[in-house]
Amino acid sequence: MSDKDLDPFEIEFLPEFRKGRGPEEPFVNEYGVTIGDHDYRSENSPLENWTAGTDPSVMAGDEWVHPFKDIGFHTAENRDYFERGIPPRGGITMHPTIDTAYDYALGQAGDEGHEERSTGMDGSPNASGEREAGADAGAGDRGRERP
Repeated sequence: MSDKDLDPFEIEFLPEFRKGRGPEEPFVNEYGVTIGDHDYRSENSPLENWTAGTDPSVMAGDEWVHPFKDIGFHTAENRDYFERGIPPRGGITMHPTIDTAYDYALGQAGDEGHEERSTGMDGSPNASGEREAGADAGAGDRGRERP
């Protein structure tokens, strides 16, 4: 498939990311809203029927995101990952106390030049049992990229 054949919000997924991902065509979710057709106004959408009593969580979950046609796929990080197989670089948007890439890092421990350690700032030990530099840093230091 070439870029000109793609839907405007679709990217050229590597084969390993196409398998088991879900429907490629637009689908209707449990609220009767068609997802993946780029018509963002739907009479059944909670957005069109919002009241003070509407619970925002009704619009959370996979049923509101198309597995192939989503504007979020066009970020540089997502294109690198889904089209080129380049995993996201750590330290870009980090949780202040939880390293969500820790399991991935452990799997890469055999790679040359890779240190097996947690990058969490919560003071928990890293894989070698040592506390990281900066683990006692104040909240104002959390925005910097960790070594």
